[in-house]
Amino acid sequence: MTHKIAILGASGYTGAELVRLIATHPSMEIVALSADRKAGMEMAAVFPHLRHLSLPTLCKIDEIDFADVDLCFCALPHATSQKVIKALPSDVKVVDLSADFRLRDPEEYAKWYGGQHDALEIQKEAVYGLTEFYRDEIKAARVVAGTGCNAATGQFALRPLIEAGVIDLDQIILDLKCAVSGAGRSLKENLLHAELSEGYHAYAVGGTHRHLGEFDQEFSKIAGREVKVQFTPHLVPANRGILATVYVQGDAAEIHATLVAAYGEEPFIEVLPFGEAPSTRHVRGSNFCHIGVSGDRIEGRAIVIAALDNLTKGSSGQALQNANLMLGEEETAGLMLAPCFP
Repeated sequence: MTHKIAILGASGYTGAELVRLIATHPSMEIVALSADRKAGMEMAAVFPHLRHLSLPTLCKIDEIDFADVDLCFCALPHATSQKVIKALPSDVKVVDLSADFRLRDPEEYAKWYGGQHDALEIQKEAVYGLTEFYRDEIKAARVVAGTGCNAATGQFALRPLIEAGVIDLDQIILDLKCAVSGAGRSLKENLLHAELSEGYHAYAVGGTHRHLGEFDQEFSKIAGREVKVQFTPHLVPANRGILATVYVQGDAAEIHATLVAAYGEEPFIEVLPFGEAPSTRHVRGSNFCHIGVSGDRIEGRAIVIAALDNLTKGSSGQALQNANLMLGEEETAGLMLAPCFP
């Protein structure tokens, strides 16, 4: 069976990444691609690296006949997605890559995203899209909310440790570096080459980053009590990748064993031998996440490091992984491509 796929917001980085991945999927066909300012253009003109593919011309969303669509990937900006998804036919499955359905509490959404939610009925049915931890719910879902790329990386490092009770929940420091594609494709002065290259900087310092809403929601749910991590993201002059360095209190060997046990059967999570540290260059362009654990010279402390590609495992690859489950396909379909190195 071939599933008919639409991608809304196909002219952005995550949209292009979805096209790249679906191009080799054994049972998906892209039947519609939408864009706003680039409507009417061919995908090859917007992304020349995709010129070898036969793809629909970019169009406006209201020009798409959703009667011919089985599943829609929504790669639109925050606040836009909820309005668009609200208007879609109720029989179309949706994987949303924005933040609009990640937070279950509408008040938390308003707090972190600065506006009231416009599709609360859909919010109630949306399933959080961290595949490895919501697999059964995703299989039965109509709407899946993709995670933030930073939030996914931190959760892969910490969720099993919080659930197993092997770390001090009040002493978690998450230091994260994210490549510039995580900021999207829109022109921004601070992302110009001359502004960004040859250095990196912290941003959203002091607990203002929106992905903290996801950390608060998910970690507190697991622990059964409030858990707040200390989190500082940094923007690095690289195109792809996230590296999260997490400082925790607990026995390093036990922490490593806990992660090995948690991810032993997971196709996309690789826990490295104790003492080895991952690198973004080893997961580039892939749906894999590498996790390493090391002890610290201070007794009773450990360092957990997670690396993934923000556009693939952190966003579009995760979205395709979820879509596979929603459509009854093999979870790994279209996603086992090896990382690109060097």
